[in-house]
Amino acid sequence: MILFRSITERNGLFQGIIADMDAEDSTPLSGRRAEAARNDRKILEAAREVFVKDPEAPISKVAERAGVGIGALYRRYASKEELLRRLCSEGLRRYIAEAEAALADEDDPWAAFAAFMRRIVDADTHSLTLRLAGTFTPTEELNREAARAQELNVRLFERTKAAGAIRPGIEVVDISLLFEQLAAVRIGDEERTRQLRRRYLALLLDALRVPSESPLPGPPPIWEEISRRWENQSSPRSHEARGKSSLLGRKQ
Repeated sequence: MILFRSITERNGLFQGIIADMDAEDSTPLSGRRAEAARNDRKILEAAREVFVKDPEAPISKVAERAGVGIGALYRRYASKEELLRRLCSEGLRRYIAEAEAALADEDDPWAAFAAFMRRIVDADTHSLTLRLAGTFTPTEELNREAARAQELNVRLFERTKAAGAIRPGIEVVDISLLFEQLAAVRIGDEERTRQLRRRYLALLLDALRVPSESPLPGPPPIWEEISRRWENQSSPRSHEARGKSSLLGRKQ
């Protein structure tokens, strides 16, 4: 990867999330507020790059990568945990928006489902799950957003399955782990990574759709297995919380 690319270029997969944030408020900002908004955008882009690469990195690395002072960062985010929560919240919001768009598409259920899969892979939201699950304590707001995302997952999957477009033996929770497998593909520069993820997504979509007489080995994952990873592994409360509702832990 070219060393002197801007942060924005290196984080192209994150731009949709940031664009959604900016679109929420189209009111012109004053000079000082506009500068604060630009700094916030740079901080989030830098934080994603830094923490996806190394979840243990100090927050000072984010300020350095974003080109802002550590004071400016702390005025916006009081702690690393708060910044991690914001990153994951933005990822969930992007996921929810894409799922809602897919459900609003009332034409061919399979085409809507496949297009949704492609958009999520391109947005790279599941890199956050791979790298950040269990590194912070989720808030109730994050739990609510996760529950909404899972509700939409179930509706979209069941609609596609009812249309006879998904092979037998596949369950909705399988899709989450398939997204994570694709997010783990990270080779060469950003464009090459995107190409390879789309290549393997095409293979997965064929495997999901083509009827097969061969049963899948082993049972599908259950939602508790997925959600348990979001328990903060460094917190003493994490052991008490096992088995209880946590981020992405509301069974549908």
